Amino acid sequence: MKRKPLLAISLLAAALIAGCASQDNAQGGHAGHQQHAPNGDLQELTASADQLPSFLNDLDPRIVEAYKIAAANRDLLKSIPCYCGCGESAGHQHNGNCFIKEEREDGSIVWDDHGTRCGVCMEIAVISSKLKQEGKSVKEIRQFIDNTYKEGYAEPTPTPMPS
Repeated sequence: MKRKPLLAISLLAAALIAGCASQDNAQGGHAGHQQHAPNGDLQELTASADQLPSFLNDLDPRIVEAYKIAAANRDLLKSIPCYCGCGESAGHQHNGNCFIKEEREDGSIVWDDHGTRCGVCMEIAVISSKLKQEGKSVKEIRQFIDNTYKEGYAEPTPTPMPS
């Protein structure tokens, strides 16, 4: 992948970070099915991955799109680390945790709002999805993400290497 598309995505992510910083405080009261995690992240249960959480209401459409991408690529993102520092700060195990805390046996989803405030999280999910659409294997995507974010970013989540 050429650096120009990555740069464009990086600039988009930077704009999202700037635009998202105050979103958490603007939420106001939360419905009964929302709760805060110990690290302050808002989590919300929905019936399925097709039903997005209400904390995305009124957010930038690019953030909503990142959540749709993460939901559609749940299996892929379980093999992709995040480099924003959420492994330490939030106990995340992979990039998918920045958007979805848990997938339950009944198909319901516990969403996490961490990704709404983090351009690195969104960028990794979007790039990974794009590489998958281009026909790259999970291992190739993982290697690309690791190489791209190995310097200048936080320690990665403890995500096992795909086989």
